[in-house]
Amino acid sequence: MKHLVHSLKPAFIFCALLPLGVPAGFAQDAKPQVRLTPDGKWPVHSLERPRPEVVDPHYDGQPVKAPAGAVVLFDGSDLSRWRRQKPDPETGSVDAHWKVENGYFEVRPKGGIETRETLRGDGHLHIEWATPADVKGKGQGRGNSGVFVGGYPEVQVLDSWQNDTYPDGQASAFYGQYPPRVNASRKPGEWQVYDLVIERARQEGAPRKQRMSVWHNGVLVHENVEFDGNLKEGLLGLQDHGNPMRFRNVWFLPAAAAAK
Repeated sequence: MKHLVHSLKPAFIFCALLPLGVPAGFAQDAKPQVRLTPDGKWPVHSLERPRPEVVDPHYDGQPVKAPAGAVVLFDGSDLSRWRRQKPDPETGSVDAHWKVENGYFEVRPKGGIETRETLRGDGHLHIEWATPADVKGKGQGRGNSGVFVGGYPEVQVLDSWQNDTYPDGQASAFYGQYPPRVNASRKPGEWQVYDLVIERARQEGAPRKQRMSVWHNGVLVHENVEFDGNLKEGLLGLQDHGNPMRFRNVWFLPAAAAAK
């Protein structure tokens, strides 16, 4: 018994010196780690970061016809090429539940949607979207959604017309990573467009990391931004963030088809 008591003394003294409620295993300095953006210069979502310059958009709000060879993911009539990201908790259905009318589809609550087929290889993704004309909320609560290409960060969708928020979370930002070069947003309720040029990682020939360039309303806001990852294909997902966002005219032109 004496030996046992002696062996417990150091542990008892150590625990007695800790603040109440702190487990012995966490006695070391446990300051929260500040997450930094990839350039290492700014905390994620820093409001101290300079805001991108506001510039005139180069898009007039008219639908852009899908080119020959493009895979049309939404033609204005139905969401047969889409499904729920998670099955309906009541029915178990995976059918896309967002509302379709007047040539567009609109976010409905209870989950995002994604394509049933993958986007394979390199290519050009085109997607037109509009935030609600009836402005409600501010910051991240105003016209919020997101475009997710499998293997890449979210491309933020947000009403960034005279709406301040953290730069790495405004419209066309790579969310939590890179703000856009400029703010090319159109007014609430007006149609806007993203054109994403996707280039997957390559090991053979001239090796490269995967990268993406983004045009917002015809203005280049990201050029050949590199990311880690080696996926050769991925689904396209759209986020439900509680706002009645609208989308239309979604198509993907594989690089091989564009080269013909």
